[in-house]
Amino acid sequence: MKKSSIKLAVAGLAALSLVVASCGGSSSSTDTTAAAAATTDECVTPTPVKLQLQWFTQAQFAGYYAALENGYYTDMCLDVTILEGAVDITPQTVLANGEADFAISWVSKALASREGGANIVDIAQVFQRSGTLQVSFKDAGIATSADFKGKKIGNWGYGNEFEIFAALTKAGLDPAADVTLVQQQFDMSGLLAGDIDAAEAMTYNEYAQVLETMNPATGALYTADDLNVVSYEDEGVGMLQDAIWADGSRLADAEYNATAVKFVAASLMGWAFCRDDAQACTDIVVGKGSKLGATHQLWQMNEVNKLIWPAAAGVGMIDEAAWTRTVDLSQNAKNLEGGTVLTEAPDAEAYTNEFVTAAHALLTEKGIDINGASFAPIDVTLTEGGN
Repeated sequence: MKKSSIKLAVAGLAALSLVVASCGGSSSSTDTTAAAAATTDECVTPTPVKLQLQWFTQAQFAGYYAALENGYYTDMCLDVTILEGAVDITPQTVLANGEADFAISWVSKALASREGGANIVDIAQVFQRSGTLQVSFKDAGIATSADFKGKKIGNWGYGNEFEIFAALTKAGLDPAADVTLVQQQFDMSGLLAGDIDAAEAMTYNEYAQVLETMNPATGALYTADDLNVVSYEDEGVGMLQDAIWADGSRLADAEYNATAVKFVAASLMGWAFCRDDAQACTDIVVGKGSKLGATHQLWQMNEVNKLIWPAAAGVGMIDEAAWTRTVDLSQNAKNLEGGTVLTEAPDAEAYTNEFVTAAHALLTEKGIDINGASFAPIDVTLTEGGN
């Protein structure tokens, strides 16, 4: 089902060949680094591009850093600047205000902004699965979201709590009466101190923070056997997360349109590189100044890869069923006041697969594996503090 009337300025595959030519041709190599090593002789003036992240430098965004470090953006005649996120930065707002050209945001958050008037469009769904968890110690007896009843449930707020409300709604629990919702720091200190019964966590970040902590009862690191983990993806309330968003008001502009295709293609090439060499991608992120330790970042890279690969329809393709589930949950999950994230379904222009389809043509021309059918995660040994 086509979800956008946007017509790519690079009209069809004939124009795509021009984009490839402007970036120095193609490669038949399946190695992502070699495939991207095209000349840029015909690139006179690279197009400046600003990408707004939704958090600080870490492997959650490794594909973009890899594309920058390995010259994939340069090969596409793009001069990309990556803007770090922070607690007080809303990526989709930065994008809608014209302060960035593209932004990374969770779908439910971005759709709430779109409903509020931000003209933004999902042009590439990089994360195909939700990585949100609720983590507790075994003695709390929390095995499913139905067990949240009567418990202190930590959450970060800022739109990160939507899946918690969806889980509570599905379990028939009233978030205002059946649980105690506790504002949680962006770490696991509340859980470790016993201030909350279950902490919100990402598979690729906060969950590992517990496993990097010494268990005072044993003198060794905590293990998965010490914990119960509620996966919102497994609970059926996982919402689509990291996507590349574009400025909808600019998509009719031919130059921005072509830039979007090239930006998506180079970014997805970066993610393919990270799939094929998690250690190299981790090293890139650490080298970019991440405040998280090397083993923690390798864990994060490995877990992020699991959210992306394998990609049966091709990396970045927006799956209609997952989109519809995210929208339905956003319309029906009740918050503390009984309201919902969305009051109505977004219009058909909220997402499009046209840019990913065009990007896939470029990557296939270069011999890039866009599906990762043979992807297998690596084994990562965590160390105390993740260093």
